[in-house]
Amino acid sequence: NASLFPFKSLEFEVDDGKRLSLTESELRDALQYSNTPGMAPMLEFLEGLQEREHEKKKSEDWSVCVTTGSQEALSKAVDMLVGPEDTVLVDDPTYAGTLALMRPIGCNLMGVRCDGEGMVPEDLEKALETCKSNGVRPRVLYTVPTGQNPSGSTASDARKEKIYKIACEWDLIVLEDDPYRFLLYGQDPYPKSVESWKRPPSKSMFQMDDQGRVIRFDSLSKILSSGLRIGFATGPKELIDRINLHTQASNLHPSGVSQALCAKLFEHWGYDGFEHHVNKVALYYMKRRDTFEAIAKKYLSSHAEWTTPSAGMFVWFRLPNVEDTQDLIQNKARDANVLLLPGQAFSPSNTKSQYVRAAFSTASAEDMEEALIRFAKLLE
Repeated sequence: NASLFPFKSLEFEVDDGKRLSLTESELRDALQYSNTPGMAPMLEFLEGLQEREHEKKKSEDWSVCVTTGSQEALSKAVDMLVGPEDTVLVDDPTYAGTLALMRPIGCNLMGVRCDGEGMVPEDLEKALETCKSNGVRPRVLYTVPTGQNPSGSTASDARKEKIYKIACEWDLIVLEDDPYRFLLYGQDPYPKSVESWKRPPSKSMFQMDDQGRVIRFDSLSKILSSGLRIGFATGPKELIDRINLHTQASNLHPSGVSQALCAKLFEHWGYDGFEHHVNKVALYYMKRRDTFEAIAKKYLSSHAEWTTPSAGMFVWFRLPNVEDTQDLIQNKARDANVLLLPGQAFSPSNTKSQYVRAAFSTASAEDMEEALIRFAKLLE
């Protein structure tokens, strides 16, 4: 009974100084059980956002559902589509969280080589031909197309079109995991004037999809707050409906309070305000990318190779003189208080790697420099 809720008001201040508050009815709805796909104001905004971002009218046969972070949506999609002994095609390297949720299923993770533009189409075709010759038929392809964790790679539109075409030819469901889409800033250095700067355009595979085979996963964690635990999945209505059925049988719905906070903020911003905010976030990481890479060039040029990221918050260092980075990172780097992750943590086949992942999301410029000085000394 709502009369017993001890919470009587909810007000918060946003970064433009405006104080926003939930109305009595909005707070009551936020505190009650709500619709599994998401609360109406939240869904309305996200559907409109997807129309704008991906140029797909809502009259088309797709829908959106809100989830407790995009990882929940991905997990439920994997539960829906992948069974024991199934073969799943994934980026190599790939996000460690995805490996953690797929491995217990008992499926076969088949890594497809990635370069500076993400998954390589020719390697995907080779993997599929190998599967065919072995009498195996994969049904699912998983990829992170923007600012990939761990490699920092971002696929061009042309690269994504090739991957999508192959998915159509081989009848694959594509899981387009894209939490760093709004952190796309491009290869150019930080601009002298930021007022007119806009995120580079990027065509998603969901936008390309005319066969109902792409489910994409978006997150508010990188642009609003990770603690809100709000993500959303977009894709063919029949597949999103299955994710909703799973939610009904597990956690019922994502947090109403988190949704209400976001919906009130989006009401205040509108789509133009949202775009202004994500541009600001992308510029922030762009500047940090420039700072980190300048320091890396100063200390690591003779020890490491890397591709300049155009999105996200990660740099993927290849160490040509180190055959296996596991021992280097878990022992020597840890003892030197340098926090990096060995490439093997992101390997679908759990094999040795010459790579390490660095993140530039939170460290100060001074800490970045000290860390890379220490790391360079380990590589001498």
